[in-house]
This record gives sequence, C-alpha cells and structure tokens, in this order.
Amino acid sequence: MLSFRLRLSDTHSSGWRWDTDRWMLGESWIRPAHAAVLNAELEPGQGPSACVLVREDKDGEADYTSLLVRPGEIQVSAGVFGTAPLYLISVAEDLYGSWDLTDLRPHLRPHQLTPRAVARTLGRQHRYSADTLFDGVYRLTERATAAFTTADLTILYPEPAQHVLEPRTLRAGADPVGMFDALLTEVVAEWRSAASCVGVEVSGGADSGNVALSTTAVGFGSVHTFGLLMGGRIGRLQQARRRALVDRLGLRDTAVPAMQHPPFVLGGVRERRVPHDPAGAFYQEAFDVVRQEVAARGCEVIFTGGGGDEVNAHHSRTNAVFPAAAPVPWLGEKATEALEQVDENLAPIPVLPVPTLMAFGLHNPAYLKLGIWPVAPLVHPRMVRFMEQLPHEHKRGKAMFRDRLRQAGLPESVAAPTEPENFLAVMEEGLRTYGLPLLDDMLRESLLVDLGYVDPDALARARDQAEHAAVVPDLLCDTLALEAGLRSLV
Repeated sequence: MLSFRLRLSDTHSSGWRWDTDRWMLGESWIRPAHAAVLNAELEPGQGPSACVLVREDKDGEADYTSLLVRPGEIQVSAGVFGTAPLYLISVAEDLYGSWDLTDLRPHLRPHQLTPRAVARTLGRQHRYSADTLFDGVYRLTERATAAFTTADLTILYPEPAQHVLEPRTLRAGADPVGMFDALLTEVVAEWRSAASCVGVEVSGGADSGNVALSTTAVGFGSVHTFGLLMGGRIGRLQQARRRALVDRLGLRDTAVPAMQHPPFVLGGVRERRVPHDPAGAFYQEAFDVVRQEVAARGCEVIFTGGGGDEVNAHHSRTNAVFPAAAPVPWLGEKATEALEQVDENLAPIPVLPVPTLMAFGLHNPAYLKLGIWPVAPLVHPRMVRFMEQLPHEHKRGKAMFRDRLRQAGLPESVAAPTEPENFLAVMEEGLRTYGLPLLDDMLRESLLVDLGYVDPDALARARDQAEHAAVVPDLLCDTLALEAGLRSLV
C-alpha cells in the first residue's frame, strides 16, 4: 500500500512535509498507493519519530501497512488481509520498499537469485514466505514486521494464527444459507461509504456468483461485472451462465475473450519485455485487458471470488499437507539441489488461507497500478471463521454456495454447471503458438540455463516432444514465464 526510500541518517531529523504525492524529509520519501479508497496519515511523534499508516478507508476491520520511523531504526508492519504485497531491500543505509516489485528494479540482480525460491517456482511448489526470487529482497508477509537498523534488515514473523479445528453442530432450525447470505452481504457493505462505483470479477462460477449477489444487494451507486470468456463449447456454456446472472441482477457486463490474449501473446507484457514480476500470474496478459476495462469504467473497488475453493475445503488449514509435485525433467542441478529446501523459512499459519494470500501477490498489484483496490470478501476473517465452523456437508461440492444461488432464482446451469470453465485451452494456445518460439529462443540464450537452474539438453528434448504432442506440457509455462520475467528486469 506504500512505497518508500528511507535513509537511516534522516531518522534523526524531523520535519516531514507533503509534496505532490509523498512525504519527504532529506533524502527520504514515503508515497502511499494512489487508490481512492485508501487513507494515508503521517503522525509526528516525540522528537524525530513519526508513524505512517495506510489503510482501507471503510467500515469494519481494515487492511493496513504501518511504518514507524525513529532514530536509528525503521519498522514496517502488515495487517492480516495481505491484499497487496510489500517488497523490501536494504542498500547500505537505505531501506527501499514497494508493493510493486518493478519499483525496486535498480536494485534487483537477476543473476543473483534465491535458489529455493527459484526451485519453488520451476517445480510448482509455491510457498508463502519472506523469500523472493531475488537474493536480498524480502516479502513482508501478513502480520509480520520488518526492522531495519545499521546492523541489518530483519523479518520478524508473527505467532501462528488460531483456527477452528473441528466444525460445530448446527442448532435445530438453523439456516446456514441465510447466515452465509447475511454475513457475506455485511462484509461487502463495509465498502458502501467508501466507493460509489464498483466492479465484480465474474467467471460464471459459484464463488463469484455469490459475491455478485451480495454486491447488488448492498446498493452501490454503480456496479459493473467483468471476466474472461473461454472459447469453444465450454465458453458458450460459460457465456450463457454469465448472461443469466447479469440479467437476473441487472448488471452491466464486460466479457474479454481469453483466447485472444493467451500467455506469451504478441503485444503482451511478456512478449514486449515490459518490466514485471517474474513470478506473475500465468494469465497476466488476459487479466491485463480485464483490468483496463475495469479502469475505463471508473471502478474504485473490484470484488473478486478469490478464496472460494479454500474456504470450502474439508481439511483443517492448520494440518494441510502439501500435495506431491509433478517431476520437472528439465530442472538443472542447482534447482534440483534447492528442492530439498523448499519448506525452509515458511511464514507461520496465517489468518487467511495460504493459497489465497499467494494469489493476491500475483493478481492484485496490477489493479493497484490503476488505482483500483481489489477485495476478496469470501476470505474476510469473519467469513473464514464462519466457514471453518460449518459442518462439512454444507461445504462439500460448495453445497451452501450453490443453494444460495438457487434460492436467488438462478437456474441450475448457474448454480451447479455440469461443465465449468477452465483455462486449459487458453494455456495450450499460448504455449503452442507463442511459447514454443520463446522456448527456441531460450535454448539459444537463457538466464536460467546459465545460472544452472535449467538443464539445456533436457529442455531441448522437452521441446522436441512438445512439437508433436497432442498437448504441450503446461509445466513449460512456469519455466518460460520465469525466464521472460527475469529478462524483463535485466
């Protein structure tokens, strides 16, 4: 939610002043993100001390980032929501931070990476951690605090969050759908006084459909829906579900054909080498188009269905076991060795589901660049706790979510589609049409190969096999996306 450069020598001075879009003092500056629904304050303390707080300007519990500056020390702390990441790097007596990794580009060293973070990315064994791909660059995870002094930069993890380990038994006559309806609408309504024009990411599934129901019930001044439309038969069924939903709720809908914007497409962020986070989302090109549509309609907040799968999961989040990862034949010796370290330096159990927090880091910064604040109401802490206590039969197959859609008068094709949308065809189009030529280029020159993370001979064999395979292995996307991202920062 903020970017800054803070010099330790400036922490002994007072007199912070506002200049255009940031506070300044000596060589130091602090710039809040420019989303309209964020509130930023700087409170002077005794002597040269000062505290900056950037938070959601809304009713109820809010996400925030705080910055405490006092003589010889800088502390940065994050709230529980993890809506936007914060990346940190220290250079001599300066501490740099930003929610946008590319802001730190002058200090990033694409040739000096964190082996276990690279192995996690190439092996699709992602973990929530202070680690980033870049040596010396850290992510401030939820509820964590970073402390910077002349000695070093230290990341202090919080205690593990407490969760409900076993579901409760419902009282006789209890109405779980009604309780879910009321709670989700209450969470969405916290934004009523902060934003007049809002958007909803709608896929045609139960998660985003329920968020759309609550958003229209709240009574915002203007509500728009946006989403990616798949191709072929699945896309036609998805389009029919979207139309039934938006017609029933009276919404203005914008659908972007995903097949026109697959991974690595010409003119996309990766093909043009626009500086971006190498760990970015697979479908960034398509979602970039969606985000531009959201901005064009003046939406200040975008509600998403993020976290719906996680809150409906049957297992206890605290005892979750990471699934076995598929082997990646082209991993180099350095990545193979680092796979033994993928479970080191993990952040403690968070309040929100881990996969959701990781998705926020991939999906949300691009919205924030446009001044739009993303909100995932299904994983608000109150929603998380409610879903943890709910008996499994109401979560299995998203039964409660689907019952609410039925009670709202939506057809069975919307409440429980027989062929839900997926991105497989979009991935295949991107890899076969645009990814294989990039792979050819990578076989000629590659940062990952040069650094020992990818075996060029094994990658060449994978390339030959992919040429004649019915489906290009989607694991190639992880390698190509990482290579393209690193090149964009060189």
